[in-house]
Amino acid sequence: MNAPATATTAGFIGQSVRRREDARFLTGRGQYTDDIVLPRQSYGFFLRSPYAHARIKSLDASAAKAAPGVLGVFSGEHFKAVGGLPCGWLINSLDGSPMKEPKHPILADGKVRFVGDAVALIVAETYAQAKAAAQLVEVDYEELPAVVDCAAAKLVPGTVHDEAPDNVCYTWGCGDKAATDAAMAAATHVTRLEFRNNRLIPNAIEPRAANAAYNPSDDSYTLYVANQNPHVERLLMCAFVLGIPEHKMRVVAPDVGGGFGSKIFLYAEETALVWASKQIKRPIKWTAERSESFLSDAHGRDHATVAELGLDANGKFLAMRVTTTANLGSYLSTFASSVPTILYATLLAGQYTTPRIYAEVTGVFTNTAPVDAYRGAGRPEATYVVERLVETAAHEMKIDPAELRRRNFIHEFPYATPVGLTYDTGDYDATLKRVIEIADVAGFGARRAASEAKGLKRGMGYSTYIEACGLAPSNIAGALGARAGLFEAGEVRVHPTGKVTIFTGSHSHGQGHETTFAQVVADKLGIPIDDVSIEHGDTGKVLFGMGTYGSRSLSVGGTAIVKAVDKVIAKGKKIAAHLLEAADTDIEFENGVFKVAGTDKSVPFASVSLTAYVPHNYPLDKLEPGLNENAFYDPTNFTYPAGSYVCEVEVDPQTGVVRVDRFSAVDDFGNIVNPMIVEGQVQGGIAQGLGQALLEHGIYDGESGQLLTGSYMDYAMPRADDLPSFTIETAKGTPCTHNPLGVKGCGEAGAIGSPPAVINAICHALGIKDIAMPATPHTVWQAIQTNR
Repeated sequence: MNAPATATTAGFIGQSVRRREDARFLTGRGQYTDDIVLPRQSYGFFLRSPYAHARIKSLDASAAKAAPGVLGVFSGEHFKAVGGLPCGWLINSLDGSPMKEPKHPILADGKVRFVGDAVALIVAETYAQAKAAAQLVEVDYEELPAVVDCAAAKLVPGTVHDEAPDNVCYTWGCGDKAATDAAMAAATHVTRLEFRNNRLIPNAIEPRAANAAYNPSDDSYTLYVANQNPHVERLLMCAFVLGIPEHKMRVVAPDVGGGFGSKIFLYAEETALVWASKQIKRPIKWTAERSESFLSDAHGRDHATVAELGLDANGKFLAMRVTTTANLGSYLSTFASSVPTILYATLLAGQYTTPRIYAEVTGVFTNTAPVDAYRGAGRPEATYVVERLVETAAHEMKIDPAELRRRNFIHEFPYATPVGLTYDTGDYDATLKRVIEIADVAGFGARRAASEAKGLKRGMGYSTYIEACGLAPSNIAGALGARAGLFEAGEVRVHPTGKVTIFTGSHSHGQGHETTFAQVVADKLGIPIDDVSIEHGDTGKVLFGMGTYGSRSLSVGGTAIVKAVDKVIAKGKKIAAHLLEAADTDIEFENGVFKVAGTDKSVPFASVSLTAYVPHNYPLDKLEPGLNENAFYDPTNFTYPAGSYVCEVEVDPQTGVVRVDRFSAVDDFGNIVNPMIVEGQVQGGIAQGLGQALLEHGIYDGESGQLLTGSYMDYAMPRADDLPSFTIETAKGTPCTHNPLGVKGCGEAGAIGSPPAVINAICHALGIKDIAMPATPHTVWQAIQTNR
């Protein structure tokens, strides 16, 4: 990793510039949604269902309304005329029928469908008063049977929604089924696995929060909210739910303390607050308690899968066949339908030349919290399927796992996969070769012997992943069911003195955008990075934007900014040509200076910007004053980061405790803007991936539907002593071919590639075919006893 650069160093792209935003974060000067207190501030509390499935026979709020400080109590009855929360992606079943879309009410209407389903909103002068009054709301529930397990959902008809009597939302397919079946039948060897991708519960440092204010003077609203894409929040809430004109709604997402996908969505809580703020004509603030977050934040993963890989006698992949049942939870969240379909099955080719692939996915409703995108969103699930199959096949066929991968790697690009994607570039041999070196695979035998001498078992597991980042292009996504565009917008505002403000539709919730975007702009304009400021997260300031998810910010949002900067430079050349009495075709721009090619005549960037705003010597007949440009960018393809990971574990056979001894990662992210920030993103992703593989599991009771892992006492988040010191490298890289920066996404890679590497290592250590995630000491100990 490069040493951190100073803020005035020239040539910023590729330098480890220290994150500028950290100064306020580390000194407690950030401003989060809960920090915002508005005049006449009131507070909301949501009464939630204690039942997973029940009919609401009656709700009496009279005592609560009379309680001290209470300003209003609202239930599902108040929202009957309001639209339900929309799903942003339409999936069609194999028979061509559209998915089932039961209404997702803002507050439970007639029935509750999961523990934590919001039944009423109580608003009071203080949060304590609202919470106390909630205990006075009398709800008469008629408890109904509940189903929580996705594999069982189809066996318990009529449980969740009347509109889906078999609990099935859709049954969707991808690939050529007949050709895949034929190839599987012709295979010399077939590896088959049946496993679960465990449910995860997001736990950002900052809980979800919102503060909604209605202004009666102009019939407008302002919503402060911890959200990853404020423009999408505004669009969905205004156009599809509340019917508020968009120009009457300002959404501000200030500093956001982590999102990981769980803050992409339009949730019921902030929608209810906006509506209720008009009823009481007071601002209403709500910040989730941690127990609320466990219950009501959208969860991730939760797949049941049967997967098969067919190979010939030499280990060449012939076909892959995958059948998955995906738990969508009680309601369709904003992007829930797309995660186990478009974002999952299209990645099942991995890095390999498997000629035939067919995947069939059944999305089912259950009486659990809605399930949606969580760091990686479909890509971790796909990589787990592919890499567990490949590693298992290698051991079954007694072929070195690295060698089996080499025999099947894609080498010629562009490469069209049998599941609908076209990879533009990559070098998978290079990352695998390098990770084998830095992981010291050659020394594994000696380390294994040393572990055995201590009575411990040691194993090593590989994982080579690919992911699709920066969802694109809009027309293709639209044909696949997306109900929104996938472009990004950027605006470059050059001030008279040459300082620059960037407005981006991307949003930062910990990734360091205020630094990396400034690096790109400062590098292109040849100005100090301190002369560039970044504005984001406010629909009142930013032109438009689709937000941050899917590792899209630099490749899509950054490219929109670059396109706007290019327009600034092009106009600057015309101004400079006038000042230098030359043709604009003869003007070159480099290192912050416009000059006439082949001469020593030049003018600095700041002089051109001043001229644009003080146009005493200006070609007014050809140019408007000012130096402010904006651009939209809709990518022509995804970007395809890829990498190779090696994990080594030690297992204590007496206790089942797994210790990750070493973890090595080599990633290809194309061109790198800030190596230090990229390394931090990979480390964080690997930590989350190891959490899934070893510790985290959202579990509901099979009969009552109660969440059994509803606190940190029961849900095991990874801690520092659970993780080794990672060895991380970024490969020289294969730049993306279709964006001007040559960048690929990096934010989710670690969470995508690490879980199969860990499980492959444990299976290798124990000499078994499979073990369920999370591989807790109890699970591992049981596997050891079973396989003695």
